[in-house]
Amino acid sequence: MAAAYMHIGIPVTNKKPGMVYNEGARFWVSSVDDYDYKIEYLKFEEGTPFPEVLHRNPHVAYKVDDLQKYIDDADSVICGPMDANDKGDQLAFVWKDGAILELYQEA
Repeated sequence: MAAAYMHIGIPVTNKKPGMVYNEGARFWVSSVDDYDYKIEYLKFEEGTPFPEVLHRNPHVAYKVDDLQKYIDDADSVICGPMDANDKGDQLAFVWKDGAILELYQEA
């Protein structure tokens, strides 16, 4: 198994400059390239399919080579796997050792 750090995701209650709206999933997101240290800010809207735990807690995202192996190794699954985009990339959010991890696998 191989994992590479992607970003830390921090939920916020106020929209930050430059955030882009994801209409399908009903949340605002910043580009990790807009902030030092690869920070991704997220502002969830009413009706988002993402569970409440993600609205209130930060996560650390990793690009993985085998999403299912990492899911199987997690303590529990928060949500996913799900499509990340129209390219076939997949993601899941899991609990592992007391932390929320976003696992991301490119197609």
